[in-house]
Amino acid sequence: MAFWWPLLVLAAAYALCRLLLFLIPPTVPAIEVDASDVLEDPKTREDGFIYIPPRKGKSIQADKVQCYEPATMKYLGYFPALTPDEVKEHVAQARKAQKVWAKSSFKQRRQFLRILLKYILEHQDLICEVSSRDTGKTMVDASLGEIMTTCEKITWLLDEGEKWLKPEYRSSGRSMLHKRAKVEFYPFGVIGAIVSWNYPFHNVFNPMLAAVFSGNAAVIKVSEHASWSGCFYHRIIQAALSAVGAPENLVHIITGFAETGQALVSSVDKIIFVGSPGVGRMIMERASETLIPVTLELGGKDSFIVCEDVDLPNVVQVAVRAALQSSGQNCAGAERFYVHKDIYASFVSLVVKIVKSICVGPPLSGKYDMGAICMIGHSEKLQNLVNDALEKGAEIAVRGSFGNLGEDAVDQFFPPTVLVNVNHTMKIMQEEAFGPILPIMKFDSDEEAIRLANDSKYGLGCAVFSGDQKRAIRIASQLHCGVAAINDFASSYMCQAYLCFSLQSLPFGGVKDSGFGRFAGVEGLRACCLVKAVVEDRFWPYIKTMIPKPIQYPISEHGFEFQQLLVETLYGVSVWDRLRSLVNLLKMISEKNAPPAPVTTKKRR
Repeated sequence: MAFWWPLLVLAAAYALCRLLLFLIPPTVPAIEVDASDVLEDPKTREDGFIYIPPRKGKSIQADKVQCYEPATMKYLGYFPALTPDEVKEHVAQARKAQKVWAKSSFKQRRQFLRILLKYILEHQDLICEVSSRDTGKTMVDASLGEIMTTCEKITWLLDEGEKWLKPEYRSSGRSMLHKRAKVEFYPFGVIGAIVSWNYPFHNVFNPMLAAVFSGNAAVIKVSEHASWSGCFYHRIIQAALSAVGAPENLVHIITGFAETGQALVSSVDKIIFVGSPGVGRMIMERASETLIPVTLELGGKDSFIVCEDVDLPNVVQVAVRAALQSSGQNCAGAERFYVHKDIYASFVSLVVKIVKSICVGPPLSGKYDMGAICMIGHSEKLQNLVNDALEKGAEIAVRGSFGNLGEDAVDQFFPPTVLVNVNHTMKIMQEEAFGPILPIMKFDSDEEAIRLANDSKYGLGCAVFSGDQKRAIRIASQLHCGVAAINDFASSYMCQAYLCFSLQSLPFGGVKDSGFGRFAGVEGLRACCLVKAVVEDRFWPYIKTMIPKPIQYPISEHGFEFQQLLVETLYGVSVWDRLRSLVNLLKMISEKNAPPAPVTTKKRR
């Protein structure tokens, strides 16, 4: 017993020290970010210019990205649409800065993350308001989709990022027991990202965090529909980088249209794209010219399956949030609802009750549950999807109500709409809507639910609800998609980030027309790296690699026989096969190494 006491005391002391270190907060400097030009004075809200978009058929101004508030159409200003030569200059500056940053320590990179996290936590209202003004979402939607997701990513990188970028040792196999095998991760150089508009803060920070923490530079083209907020968020990144002594020009935000994006793809070492399948194909084509790796996240048509044995009131709340978060403008939003026939009527009734209570309006002008549609003309597309469904037999169960909409922005709002009696002949069940529409279809059996859910050209995510968790897991395992949530919706993204937001170690991405490759989590972090396989001597310099004599040049006449026995010794099916081959191999070697027998001659008498 006396032997164990010192060990127990040391272990307790170590645990106490770790606890104290955990409780002592790190020193994190505060940063100042100029926000004077993005803060709106409520007294002057009614003043200012109204943006009037070009008429249909009339081309937009090619050299300027015009910015406006979707919820009010108030003009926010413009940013330049960069030319290909200007894009190349941005990438060149980033490449020069990256060579310095690649040598930075993980301690310095973690401090950069802590500074960002501190600023985000202290300025949540500012970040959400900027996102709300630029995309029309409510403050709550902005907090869920912008703040929580980004904070979760930062904390995961702080806790685990370094571990997953350190060399990873692997098995060296039977023939190389004297070797040590490992995988090393080196920064690519300049990571390019072309991101969508629906979550401008998170969509900028998501690729930037992984790229910078893994030692890369980042050049990010923000959407022409969210350039105003993206350029402000860039100031936060610049201030944090400056605070840790990072080189200038490590992270760039660029603005423009298709030509700008094409130039970026042609200039960087890897491209991450978030957008539509059509543009994703063009990105791949351009990337093939320089043979750079590509990650594509191209949206989805996520299924939401509800079995008959669920806690219905709770599931209905999750379902409505899954469809209406940020006015339904989510890559991983629920767009197809499959409900068991035994609870179909009850499910619809509860959904109708909630949606009927939802009020839609300008999110910063009053207490509204849902905000605006970001893109001009998208409300018309949504109504066309509803009309197609109605013509084919669907019915509108309910629509939400509008609040006080300004006359200049009436077309930027769409009421939350519940459709029943839908089927797969309708466009609403096949095309990505990206809007606040809940089409609800009944199913009879688990097999039918699986067949319906897989009947889509998209394959991003799914959610399966059942009182029997094993049943839900069994259904989800048969769905062809990249992300699955059991008795929850989009929780894997917070395992990475969204609704029941939990971990953050999981990758995010899909299959089929939803794209390929992964960002976030271990896979996403390592996807920003050159993965190098390294083999070295385990016992250097005592044991070195030597070519066996029978297969040295010039090869002996018994070279193939030796090689044959060597293969059988290493990879024989059973232990006895391997031992038998080893004996034969050693016998062969000893015979070849034995001195030749002396030649005797008979003497003549």
